[in-house]
Amino acid sequence: MKTPKIIVAALASVSLISLQGCVTDPNTGERKASRTAIGGVGGAVLGGLLGGVIGGKTGRIIGAVGGAAAGGFVGYRMDQQIKELKESTQGSGVDVTEVDNGEAILVNLPDGVTFETGSYTINQTFRNTLDNVAASLVQYPNSLVDVYGYTDSTGSDAFNQRLSEQRAGAVASYLVSQGVASSRIRSQGFGEDPAYFKGDNATEFGRSLNRRVEIKIIPFDEQDVAEAQAAQGN
Repeated sequence: MKTPKIIVAALASVSLISLQGCVTDPNTGERKASRTAIGGVGGAVLGGLLGGVIGGKTGRIIGAVGGAAAGGFVGYRMDQQIKELKESTQGSGVDVTEVDNGEAILVNLPDGVTFETGSYTINQTFRNTLDNVAASLVQYPNSLVDVYGYTDSTGSDAFNQRLSEQRAGAVASYLVSQGVASSRIRSQGFGEDPAYFKGDNATEFGRSLNRRVEIKIIPFDEQDVAEAQAAQGN
């Protein structure tokens, strides 16, 4: 029985990564495969991990790079960005984690600190923290930025849907006002969709987990740019 070509390609990619693509993660001090190496030799296998972008990534990548080829961003610098985001938001209640099997960054903004109850006006005391997040996005430009809004189940569906959209839009607009290119950012509200609950709505603590805004940072590299340009016939 013949081994499928995609498996052979994947194994070859893994072998090449193990030989050439190791870096030290600044967050843990551990040696691991570089995302630059993964993006360069394993993109055909791993490209699907960058899915789930609002509106699709092809047109947004083209808009973000303005027709230019992107540099090697996915790799050590993504780990460095995570480290810096954690340091700059420490003590604010913001949670910074890797998602999508380590191919994206999720910045979780706490409800009670970011907004007053029922409001989509960003608290003045939280703006310095958002300034730090915006500065990171400006410093590391090779990424798309999705902003998601969620609520608990208290109140009507229509109110919660509207509030989640307004909160996500308020954060997105604030990031743009701080210098993040608008072509990189999209926002979406999910209201009280149970699929996105993180806590039990029967408890105040559970509801507080469900009321949140998330900023998802999806890095892209030169291969993603080339594929996007090819898809648009550029």
